[in-house]
Amino acid sequence: MAKDILFNIDARDQLKKGVDELANAVKVTLGPKGRNVIIEKKFGAPHITKDGVTVAKEVELSDPFQNTGAQLVKSVASKTGDDAGDGTTTATVLAQSIVGVGLKNVTAGANPMDLKRGIDKAVAKVVESIKAQSETVGDNYDKIEQVATISANNDPVIGKLIADAMRKVSKDGVITIEEAKGTDTTIGVVEGMQFDRGYLSAYFVTDTEKMECVMEHPYILIYDKKI
Repeated sequence: MAKDILFNIDARDQLKKGVDELANAVKVTLGPKGRNVIIEKKFGAPHITKDGVTVAKEVELSDPFQNTGAQLVKSVASKTGDDAGDGTTTATVLAQSIVGVGLKNVTAGANPMDLKRGIDKAVAKVVESIKAQSETVGDNYDKIEQVATISANNDPVIGKLIADAMRKVSKDGVITIEEAKGTDTTIGVVEGMQFDRGYLSAYFVTDTEKMECVMEHPYILIYDKKI
């Protein structure tokens, strides 16, 4: 398959256009006063969200060179979401700014490797400053509720539920989120361990009406081979 190739300022311009297209769509969701984005779906109703990485993942540009720039920023948002769980929109805004100012300096004749080393030094200083300003949350459930509320797009109800869940299971417990069958958001606490698996055979059923297998104090075999 034939490939189109661009060099120098033409390549940089197309790359930057793609970066700006994606970043401009994502950055409107930034912060507590961020706006919602409506995403068209092939099937069903449009999806309305204020989550930056969700918006970023939906962006596909028709121009292949511009789309390459968009994919670069998309990878920044996705990696931030995977590593930190939040801050995807902030990472996108920072990436757009770094690309914009960086390309301007490269066009003016700056050495790209010198720019890279300068960016690395600046990142180290910023991280150091953020760590100095940060506060340890620990077991302070008021702070946990504040953090959870911000992460839930300033939804105080969700923030309180998450703080309550943390309070009930403590830092040694495990919290899983499942989609509810109704409209209410609730917390359920399961003592011990829970595996998302059913019985292998209907012969294990102890309650034929509910089709459940309930055993008190069973022996458990942990085995990693086929039985």
